[in-house]
Amino acid sequence: MEGQARTPEGDQMRYMVFVIETAARKMGISPSELVERLERQDLIDGRLIRFYDVLHTQSVEYVADDIIETLQNYEADESVTKS
Repeated sequence: MEGQARTPEGDQMRYMVFVIETAARKMGISPSELVERLERQDLIDGRLIRFYDVLHTQSVEYVADDIIETLQNYEADESVTKS
C-alpha cells in the first residue's frame, strides 16, 4: 500500500479489522467466526461503522472489549427470545 493515498474509508476499514482481530484473539476464535457472529447481530454496520466517529477515539482494546460484551449480550437476548 505504499504510495497510495490514505482515505477516511480506508482508515475506517483498517481500524475495524484491527478491532475484530483483537476481539477474536481475546475470545479465542478466528476473525472470520467473529465476523459471522457480528453480522448475524448487525453489529458491524449497526455499531462499528455507525459509531466509528466516536469509537475510533478510544483504544482498540477498549473497543474490542466493548464489541465482545455487546455481542454476548445480543446473543444472550436472542437465545432467551428463542426459548
